[in-house]
Amino acid sequence: MPDRRTRVSHLIEEARQDLAYRPRVPYGAARRPGSVLSVVAVLAVAVLAATLVVVSQLPDDAPETILRRPVAGQVQQEAGRAPRQGGTTAAEPTKAAPPPVAPLTTIRKPNLFVVSNKPLSSAVVAKVAQVAGVRAVERADAAEVSLDGKRVQTLGVNPSTFRAFTPKPTARSDRLWRNVSAGELAVSFVLGNDGGMSLGKTVSTAGLTLRVGAYATMGMGAIDAVVSRPTARALGIPEDNALVVSAPRADSAELRRTLLRILPKGSQVATINPVLSAPRRTVWSAGAFMTALQVKTALTAAIGKLGRPYVWGAEGPDTFDCSGLVQWAYGQAGVKVPRVTHQQFVSGPQISLAQAQPGDLLFWRHDPTNPGYVSHVAIYWGNGMMLHAPRTGDVVKLVPVSTRNFAGAVRISPQIAAKVL
Repeated sequence: MPDRRTRVSHLIEEARQDLAYRPRVPYGAARRPGSVLSVVAVLAVAVLAATLVVVSQLPDDAPETILRRPVAGQVQQEAGRAPRQGGTTAAEPTKAAPPPVAPLTTIRKPNLFVVSNKPLSSAVVAKVAQVAGVRAVERADAAEVSLDGKRVQTLGVNPSTFRAFTPKPTARSDRLWRNVSAGELAVSFVLGNDGGMSLGKTVSTAGLTLRVGAYATMGMGAIDAVVSRPTARALGIPEDNALVVSAPRADSAELRRTLLRILPKGSQVATINPVLSAPRRTVWSAGAFMTALQVKTALTAAIGKLGRPYVWGAEGPDTFDCSGLVQWAYGQAGVKVPRVTHQQFVSGPQISLAQAQPGDLLFWRHDPTNPGYVSHVAIYWGNGMMLHAPRTGDVVKLVPVSTRNFAGAVRISPQIAAKVL
């Protein structure tokens, strides 16, 4: 166990150093005047998850998904195949004849994202695909886009091939991917439900009007919106600057170091699977947790924000989303906790609700598009009450604890929380 913890610690530290670099890649002529875009930077996500990779501009006829070796009986997924029927997580598309989407033939777990400050050559991408343990790489486009007044990290994808890298409920919804192919916007359940970007809503950005055609949690950390690659072009999102790597049986730390040797200087690599949870211990010393003064300070800071409006993506001091309130309140006590809900979920040992004390965190799984995803957090106040920022249109409030879709409680350990950042 000590060896495993040491390796995990080294992986976290190496990736944290990479994540300190936030590239800004020029967009070129494709960028629309007046559009507000920035290349998506890699973020730490439970424990480490980047958002994307920057890859080269491959030839126009290059496949979206590059396999290390052929798989018997596998059908190459390309646009132009007839779609399957079904799917329940999307609205009806507005276009009568959207481009066809290939049927789902396999599910791939994404394991690594790479980000570079310049395009990667076809040769570099091919080298990545040939590294031992790499089963497939998927090209995409990525940028932070202003949608409905919110800065949303967005991917432009080929629906026929990218769907295989998403959680099963998302991957299996043919209607969802047809809507994306038809030029509509798929947003995460958190952005849609909590952020007020409801199904069927139209949003304007970069001179375009997009319809929210689906809720589609991608299972990739900070990615909250997906569009087709033609739509990404129209938005001015840089082309072929993202790569998803599937390597389900490779050692993540070793593979990461190998990729860094292949990629151009300045590239970043971070893991999204497997999720690194807090070290398992049978006994925790009192010094592993917040002091009584720190707990009091955090609770005082949080209760002082009662009535402040919920704004998706807000981190205070006047507006908050659920995890933003937690991060801000604990920050007032000098405790650094990660930004995203599912990162906060691994920031200390899990405890039962009956064991919860004031200052512990409570979590829920409300996302029907990805039932295993932790999507909401609150601060336990004591006496069966919790303090939280619920959703768009609501305010920070003190309410009774709800056990519907309850995921668990966590006691924050400052040492562990700092490593998740």
